[in-house]
Amino acid sequence: MPEVHFTNLLIVTAVAFLAPLSLGFAPALRIPAVVLEIVAGIVIGPSGLGWVTIDAAVEVLAVIGLAFLLFLAGLEVDFDRLRGRTLRVAAAGFAASFVVALAVAAALGASGLVSSPLLIAIVLVSTSLGVVVPVLKDSGEIGSNFGQLVIAAASIADFGAIILLTLFFSGDPSTGTTTKVVLLGGFAALVAMLAVALRGAERSMRISDVLRRLQDTTAQIRVRGAVVLLVGFAALAEGFGLETILGAFAAGAVLSLVDRDEGLSHPEFRRKLEAVGFGVFIPVFFVTSGLRFDLDALFASADTVARVPLFLVALLLVRGLPAILYRGLVGTRRTIVAGLLQATSLPFIVAATMIGLQLGLVSRASAAGLVAAGLLSVVVFPALGLSLLRGGARRSAGALAAAPSVARPETLGP
Repeated sequence: MPEVHFTNLLIVTAVAFLAPLSLGFAPALRIPAVVLEIVAGIVIGPSGLGWVTIDAAVEVLAVIGLAFLLFLAGLEVDFDRLRGRTLRVAAAGFAASFVVALAVAAALGASGLVSSPLLIAIVLVSTSLGVVVPVLKDSGEIGSNFGQLVIAAASIADFGAIILLTLFFSGDPSTGTTTKVVLLGGFAALVAMLAVALRGAERSMRISDVLRRLQDTTAQIRVRGAVVLLVGFAALAEGFGLETILGAFAAGAVLSLVDRDEGLSHPEFRRKLEAVGFGVFIPVFFVTSGLRFDLDALFASADTVARVPLFLVALLLVRGLPAILYRGLVGTRRTIVAGLLQATSLPFIVAATMIGLQLGLVSRASAAGLVAAGLLSVVVFPALGLSLLRGGARRSAGALAAAPSVARPETLGP
């Protein structure tokens, strides 16, 4: 059995614990814990104090954390909302985003700032669904038509970015795009068949009774089943020569589609999955992402530092500009808010730049600049969007209060 040391993992998990705890003592400081986790990872890692190195224990938990992050993102996809006009407008917005991304990435490539414009374009079209959903919940917009549109757009962006990354930059570089399309189609067909089989099993009274009996015991059978689905789909994607993050995302999407819980027989199931993911594995992934962050490459020259605001503006252009298509549905103010929320991206940037570094398609300076821009997008854009939403709500409430009241007709006495 290989020798495992827990010192590095202890420090990483301690940072993962202290980051949200410290924010809990400063509720007015509206910074997502993920930002503090990555920054703390930079501080304690090789680019900072050098307290921690990535060993086998940290690496394994970080890989599982990335898979769980994509799994929970897939679980957020609400297929009931992905239909009708909302779906058409959100899909058109993503298509427009990709066109803008190709143009922006081509300009960055022509200027010599990036070596793989297509990869950068794919990085820029993603949206962090895990950050967008809490903002909509905080603003009370999660169930509104506006909230549904933003979630639909973010879901399509997440799924589309993963598909594009898998199609062009997964598996053996010598494998042609046509072959990858065939493999992707085979993977999708197999996933669909498994989803149908799982849906049938879910409707079986005998299986449902057993699951209900074991779901809140030490067996935690539904959680174990979800983990099997996650690992199984990741292994399936790997077997097809595709990115494992596609399998993880597909597992979450399939579970969201299959497990509707219309009878409210297991209302705590998703909360348990979030507890496992966000309580154990995902924070390790983000702290480890900070450990990998190359601060020296970012500050090697003024040119590399200048890439950070440039990439941030690129995110805003690529995902914010196409939100104009939503104006007819939600109005001008909320269109601006939708653009800001769509331009919020970090987890996919971290994952995609790691793949780019492994393939030698992204320089360490560009990778550091993209991740730094993603950090800023998570800090700045949701806060601005939430401020605009609350400002609009206050203005509406003020206008309603200032409106002249309609006089009630007097009641005639006897």
